[in-house]
Amino acid sequence: MYQFLIADDHPLFREALKGALKSHFEALEVFESENFDTTLAVLEQQEELDLLLLDLHMPGNGDLYGLIRIREDYPSLPVVVVSGSEDVTIISKVMGYGAMGFIPKAASATQIAEAINRVLEGDTWLPDEVQDKVAEIESEDKVLAQQVASLTPQQYKVLQYLHEGLLNKQIAYELNISEATVKAHITAIFRKLGVYNRTQAVLIASKLQLEPIEATE
Repeated sequence: MYQFLIADDHPLFREALKGALKSHFEALEVFESENFDTTLAVLEQQEELDLLLLDLHMPGNGDLYGLIRIREDYPSLPVVVVSGSEDVTIISKVMGYGAMGFIPKAASATQIAEAINRVLEGDTWLPDEVQDKVAEIESEDKVLAQQVASLTPQQYKVLQYLHEGLLNKQIAYELNISEATVKAHITAIFRKLGVYNRTQAVLIASKLQLEPIEATE
């Protein structure tokens, strides 16, 4: 029996995807999660998962952070990104950071099944129209992924707030922690990313943002 995890914050899409999967995989158990934290909880509890279907813009994902962190913590688990965006730059980043496939949310049930079967066999899968357009990421981006993977989810939230220009006291308010804790997180972020100030940290955070923003689903 296969065990898949659908990580997406839209209940109707999860239900539709689950229905499409069950029409092509007879022996299948599907788990669901709606944000990054619940995804990590399912991954920790279900050690026999065969596949993760991941929505990039799920709450808590921090754009590419969720994918990078999951690939670091669960290197043997195949991850397929399912997204409403078909931007080649985004697809290139996703594949460069360890996804084994990229399925547009507009894909048919047959395409989804084909993609998953290919990934389960150990191959990668991309839509035909983008296969020749996807580029490899730079070596410095691979180093960046390793650095970012070392951040805890809380530290990454702090980094995102730094990117938005919030002051320490504002970050403390948003996360309901003390300013001293925020300062400790920032110190750890600088050390793990190999930077010395906020400007350098913000530049790194910018590289993890996904543009253009995914279309409304």
